[in-house]
Amino acid sequence: MKRILSQLIIVLGTTLSLMLLVGCATSTGGAPNVSYKDPTTVETLTADFGSSDLQQIAEAMVNSMLTFPPIVQVTAERRPVIFVETIKNKTREHIDTEAITDTISTRLIQSGKFRFVDRTKVDAILKELQYQASGIVDESTRAQFGRQIGAEYMLYGNFSSIEKTAGRVKDVYYKFTLKLMNVETGIIEWQDEKEIRKVATRRLIGP
Repeated sequence: MKRILSQLIIVLGTTLSLMLLVGCATSTGGAPNVSYKDPTTVETLTADFGSSDLQQIAEAMVNSMLTFPPIVQVTAERRPVIFVETIKNKTREHIDTEAITDTISTRLIQSGKFRFVDRTKVDAILKELQYQASGIVDESTRAQFGRQIGAEYMLYGNFSSIEKTAGRVKDVYYKFTLKLMNVETGIIEWQDEKEIRKVATRRLIGP
């Protein structure tokens, strides 16, 4: 009899503990455990394009451009004006190529060697200039038409990939190509590319 009572007490105790654990999980709504991480840490969760790849590309392109002898010579005398054309995404992934060009542009501007104009805001600027010329704005403070500086160079490029899958193995090859063209002459003054290869192996059990 005592043995049966002991077993019942153990079963009741275990059941109560489980109920308490479920109650705690329910009260927190099953919220994930979130923590901050270093954004420069290498990210290798999947073979898809990620933050580490973006940083590698930006660093490689900026270093290459800033150390290219003709560019070093030009930027030693003045700060050329550049505009960025949208990078063409030729991969099968949905990749925000604007994020790549933004990072590259930011690093080039912070180098103190270049100045950039943003051609994506032309319509907004035109509306503002028209507003200021409407007579509402004080004439002594309004911006004038025809005073914007023309870009000397255009920065543009392509982003492509080759993906192969064999069984549990996925192999992805990325290539990012960037070019700097002289707007007046059409000459490519600088060009380089960054290659990245990633291999992922799926687990035998699980997704």
